[in-house]
Amino acid sequence: MTDARLRHGRSSLALSFFVQGVAFALLVTRIPAIQDRYGISDGLLPLFLAAVPVLAGAGSVATGKLVTRRSPVAVLRWSQPVVLLSLLAVGAGSRVWQVVLALGVFGLAVGALDASMNMLGVSLQQAYGRSIMLGFHATYSLGGILGASLAWAGAHWDLLLVISYLPVVLVLLPAALLGSRWYVDAVDPSSAKGTDGPGGGATVGSAVPFPLLLPLCLVMAFAYIGDSTVSNWSAKYLQDVLGSSEELATVPYNAYMVTTLLGRAVGDLGVRRFGAVAVVRCGTALAAGGFAVVALAPGPWTGLAGFTLLGLGLCVIVPQTFAAAGRRAVVNGGPGASNAAVARLNVFNYVGFLIGAPLVGGLGDAWSYRGAMLVPMVLVLVTLLYARSFEPESDRYGVDHERPRTVDVGRSGNEV
Repeated sequence: MTDARLRHGRSSLALSFFVQGVAFALLVTRIPAIQDRYGISDGLLPLFLAAVPVLAGAGSVATGKLVTRRSPVAVLRWSQPVVLLSLLAVGAGSRVWQVVLALGVFGLAVGALDASMNMLGVSLQQAYGRSIMLGFHATYSLGGILGASLAWAGAHWDLLLVISYLPVVLVLLPAALLGSRWYVDAVDPSSAKGTDGPGGGATVGSAVPFPLLLPLCLVMAFAYIGDSTVSNWSAKYLQDVLGSSEELATVPYNAYMVTTLLGRAVGDLGVRRFGAVAVVRCGTALAAGGFAVVALAPGPWTGLAGFTLLGLGLCVIVPQTFAAAGRRAVVNGGPGASNAAVARLNVFNYVGFLIGAPLVGGLGDAWSYRGAMLVPMVLVLVTLLYARSFEPESDRYGVDHERPRTVDVGRSGNEV
């Protein structure tokens, strides 16, 4: 596999992460408008919201089985357009059954998309022989910031959902289809040529025992409990508990997203310099400190600082968890086992998302919201107990302990 093909594959996959960030942000930030358009009651809304991650989990599991026959390249190539078109369908419908169908398709396709994107990201990182996963997730964060900004503009100008979504889909869909020509599954050389026929699937390896992945699955779930706490409760916490204005209450999530982007943009350099274990430990400490600041904050500006610190901490954990799962799978089951491990791990993304919002909300109502913020803090701190799970073992990344390139791409040569 040539250096140029790897570089093109890396760029096209980064575009895919960016597009997904835009699409997901456009959905979740316009939930009130979707509720109003379809007349969904407050009682039914949680069911609609829960259905998307549940179906996404099912899509991720199905992808884990599908990639034993087809390359993740093929899955990503069809799932991204489906996500964009189903987003447009959410905005274009008028009846409840239509939004149910659109959200159902969106959920299944998102699960397949998230799993296949991270499979390709892990395989490219293994081919590069150095950390690049955080960079992919940084483009996702950038897309999320853009999507949230576009959603704000749509709400500010009181645009119909379909009018708000249509220009975005018209731009992103062709871009995603064009970029898909250069997707690369570095585990399987045939997929680098775009073949999806016989031999186009990933090399099948031995299944990785679930107990080996369990620590990483728990870390993934706890990280997303923390993330969903910020996305669902930061505005309410600042306004109702810390007494901020309504305008200031909208700032924490934006600040969180910006620091997430910044942390991921430089995170790969940290992994190369200090190693994955050190970066994950540092991120965990920062995230826990952020929750502690939020819980103890005397006023809104201190609370805002806590949520900002949270973004710097949590941002490194999820990409490194995917990378660690891929490494463990390769060491214990062979190259093809990496895809199955990533698909299984990805399910716990949605488990954390499902648990986080009701957990903090229930504790806040029954006890106090300050106390509730300490629960995700404790769960995130559990990552410190599992930090050794991020140890690259024989596949060490970083300065002075990088693997030989021949292990990754079957040759020696210049850096990609």
